[in-house]
Amino acid sequence: MLLHNLPLVAWRSRKVATGTQTEARYGRSLILDRAPKRLFDLSVALACLFLLLPLFVLVAFLVWAVDRKSPFYSHRRLGRGGKTFGCLKFRSMRMNGDEILRRHLAENPAAMAEWTQNRKLKNDPRITIIGHVLRKTSLDELPQLINILRGEMSLVGPRPIVDAELEKYGDAASAYFAVRPGLTGAWQISGRSDTTYDERVRLDRQYVESRSFAGDIAIILRTVPAVFLVKGSY
Repeated sequence: MLLHNLPLVAWRSRKVATGTQTEARYGRSLILDRAPKRLFDLSVALACLFLLLPLFVLVAFLVWAVDRKSPFYSHRRLGRGGKTFGCLKFRSMRMNGDEILRRHLAENPAAMAEWTQNRKLKNDPRITIIGHVLRKTSLDELPQLINILRGEMSLVGPRPIVDAELEKYGDAASAYFAVRPGLTGAWQISGRSDTTYDERVRLDRQYVESRSFAGDIAIILRTVPAVFLVKGSY
């Protein structure tokens, strides 16, 4: 068994022991996620894909033009119920990004500390020139509209995480797994990477415990200025 899968295995073990309690606590969220919210997700995602098709083509071409490689990137993330899925993005990094990251972290203790704490780097050597623009504007995340159509994500919810981040959620993991990950969410409109990871976890749990359709609409409306202000995005 790979070490990076241990947090997920541990959570699944706890889920078996506390499944009834988790279902009772977040049952309302699960019900909401199955009907009106899902219909809303599908309607908006389809409309956005149709309206933004020319932008999709342009961005895909610009990414491809950098190194003549695939403009899309799929990364394994954790979804509702602990299921993994391929989270889609426009590729903002070099093809040998994992190797570049390992070398950079090994040579820079400060970067290693930043990566360990946030799972992100303000000065990431893997990112291409066009990638910096895509990340600043959040355009790299547009392909996740396809994840929404597949039923793997929602318009609003906790941002998708990887196995290694699960241990940071602690008891809040049950809240994260109760809903689909979102294209945007409370963390997105609250400073994103300018906040601490503990604050991110608190926002995700708070969203799941108090979520509503009106609340989702409010988050979507606040996402637009947050994206234009590029606060906390890198």
